[in-house]
Amino acid sequence: MNIHISQLSNGIRFIHQYNKSAVTHCGLTINTGTRDELANEHGLAHFIEHVIFKGTKKRKTFHINSRLEDVGGELNAYTSKEDTAVHATILKGDFEKAVELISDIVFNSTFPLKELEKEKEVIIDEINSYKDSPADLIFDDFEDLLFNGTSLGHNILGTKKQIKQFTRDNILNFIARTYNTDQMVFSSIGKISPEKALKIVEKHFGGIAANPRQYIRNEVLPYTPFTKTISKNTYQTHCIIGRRGYAYSDEKRIPLLLLTNILGGPAPNSRLNLALREKHGLTYNVESSFTPYTDTGTFTIYFGTDKTNFEKSSALIFSEMKRLQNEKLGTLQLHKAKKQVLGQLAISGESNEQVMLTNAKSLLVYNTIDSMETIAAKINAITSEKLLDIANEIFDTSTLSSLTYN
Repeated sequence: MNIHISQLSNGIRFIHQYNKSAVTHCGLTINTGTRDELANEHGLAHFIEHVIFKGTKKRKTFHINSRLEDVGGELNAYTSKEDTAVHATILKGDFEKAVELISDIVFNSTFPLKELEKEKEVIIDEINSYKDSPADLIFDDFEDLLFNGTSLGHNILGTKKQIKQFTRDNILNFIARTYNTDQMVFSSIGKISPEKALKIVEKHFGGIAANPRQYIRNEVLPYTPFTKTISKNTYQTHCIIGRRGYAYSDEKRIPLLLLTNILGGPAPNSRLNLALREKHGLTYNVESSFTPYTDTGTFTIYFGTDKTNFEKSSALIFSEMKRLQNEKLGTLQLHKAKKQVLGQLAISGESNEQVMLTNAKSLLVYNTIDSMETIAAKINAITSEKLLDIANEIFDTSTLSSLTYN
């Protein structure tokens, strides 16, 4: 894989993958997200991801936005339930510019009060826009019910009321508590030698004071299945069926990934797509997904359909799950399913930006990087009997929950 891994004296880990592309991708991923927020901080992780671009001790917003864009590069960021990432895409000759800029905005932001107030309005508008998309909103509402009473269930954007109350002190306290150097990985990929890349990262991140994590994330509360319907003024009925899934460390994680792909993955030959869309024309979009977290996970099936087709669509979905519970995959079926997943993974590996971000996440979670050969070996070791066992656990109707917008 041509990968170099090292660790700075302050605990920040560094991973560089050499390739022959003139375009370089790099970024800092922090093991901090929505689930690290306290009760009065709902939406703060995402708010900080926005306002770190609003000025540092030596740059104003315009200079931050122009630093890489002036040389044809890009600077971006995202927040998830468990991560925050700031990343850049540049030509290899501008690698140091990107490294220095990411370090500056993460560790030297000043959070000017005027900029904070403006950005609050931007995020409130983002919240309003999200509420206009029931196909997206239903996932947040479902996870809020699935992890009821814990910050893992909170949507990433927060609430309008909470956003309006955030202060500069809230930001500084959250960063001091959660932006821990032993929970950070700087990742890069490009035509730069590992020695040169490390020297540049050491220059701009090595002087950051060590700040190891002093807290343990709250455990999720016990799960109780639920069925809930919310009246919405929408043309379609939207529905999610699902439950909690497996954590990153669970040995059943990869088999569930394969099973989820068979049932309702992105390919048009998934069982749900064939049954609901191709055979009966009941829906434009039906999909299943599995998202692991540190200590738990989510398994979901989403579909949107005309209100008159809702009951038939639901029955077909449960019928397909029942088939996977009762009928063991044949040798050829299993071989095709494995080959499909391996092909999807190989194609995703052609995105160097995605590889850079995946390397960082893998190092945060496992402190190692699996080669494609290792991943393939794990997938090829899955048996039909294992998939049958997992189907009977995950698709057990007594453990499934549902949320419906109608």
